[in-house]
Amino acid sequence: MHFESDGQSKRHPAANAKALNPRWLRAVPASFDDLPEVLSGRRFNIDDPKAGRISCYVDGPDPAAAGVPDQTPVLLVHSINASASAHEVKPIYDALKLDRPTYTLDLPGFGHSERSDRDYTQELMKDAILAVVRRINQNHQGAAVDTLAVSLSSEFLTKAALECPELIRSLALVSPTGFARNASRKGGADDDCGRAGVLRFLQRPRVGKPLFRLLSSKWSIRFFLKKTWGGKEIDEEFFGNSLRMAQHPDAHRAPFYFLSGYLFSANIAEAYARLQQPVWMPHGDRGDFNDYSRSEPIEGKSNWRTTEYQTGALPYYEIPERFVSDYQEFLTESVAA
Repeated sequence: MHFESDGQSKRHPAANAKALNPRWLRAVPASFDDLPEVLSGRRFNIDDPKAGRISCYVDGPDPAAAGVPDQTPVLLVHSINASASAHEVKPIYDALKLDRPTYTLDLPGFGHSERSDRDYTQELMKDAILAVVRRINQNHQGAAVDTLAVSLSSEFLTKAALECPELIRSLALVSPTGFARNASRKGGADDDCGRAGVLRFLQRPRVGKPLFRLLSSKWSIRFFLKKTWGGKEIDEEFFGNSLRMAQHPDAHRAPFYFLSGYLFSANIAEAYARLQQPVWMPHGDRGDFNDYSRSEPIEGKSNWRTTEYQTGALPYYEIPERFVSDYQEFLTESVAA
C-alpha cells in the first residue's frame, strides 16, 4: 500500500511497547521524537503553506487486494482539549482500516504537528483539514473523502466541507458543539468567540504555564475524562496517551486559544444548516456534553441523521462495534444511495 507524502515518515507496530509504562509517563518529552506513535500503519508529514507541518497517520487494505468492500478513503479528526491528538479516534481508526484507507491527523498545535508560536484559530484548523483532504484526494485518484470529527472539531470540518464540498463526500459529527442551550448565536459562522484579554492573561509566563501544568496534570486529565465519559470508568490507554501529549514543552499554545474562545464559532449553527452532504450526528446522553436542545437549525433537513446512545460523549469507546456498524450503515444508506 503506497501513499505519497511530504517530510519524514515512520512505520510502527499497532501496539506501542511504551503504552502505559509508569516511568515513561513521568518523563517530560523534550522534542517530537520523544512523543509516542499512537496508531498503527504509517505516520507522515504534510508541509502546508497555511497550516504548517501537519502530522498524519494512514492504514488500510492493499488497494490491489481482492474482496475489499470499500476503497473510499475516510479522514478522522480528533477533538480539542489540553491533551488532544490522533489517539482520541483509535477505536474507529482500528475498525475502519480493515475495509478502507483510513487517515487521521494531529491538528495544528497537537500531537506531532507543528506547535510553533502563532495564532491558533478556526481558520488554521480548517486549513489543516483541507490540506489533508487534498492530499488524500490526490492519493486516491480524485476520490471524495468520507469524514468524521469529534466535538469542537466538528465546527472546523463543517467549514472545510462548505469551502470545498466537492472534496468531502459525507460528514459524521460526533457530539458536536453548537447545539447546547448556552451555545453562541451572536454574529456569523465566520466570527469567533475570542476574548483578547483572556488570551493575553493566559500568555503571561507566570500565569499561563503554571495553569497549564495544572490542567495537564494526571489528576486534571482524569477529572475531565470522567466528565467526558460521564462516570468513573474511563479508557486507561486514552488517559496515558493524553498525559504524554500534554507534556510536550509547547503543548500549551493551542489550548490557550481554545480556553479564550478563539476556536469556537460565534454561530456555527448557521454553517451546519448550510451543509448539503449527508451528515450523521451521533452523541451520548450521559456526562457533561449531552445538551442538544437547540437543534432547530437542522430539524427537518433530509441530509441529517441523528443517533443518541446511552453513553458518554465518546460512544465509540464504550460501544465500538455498534458505533462502527451504525456509521457503516449511514454511509451505505445515505451516501451510496
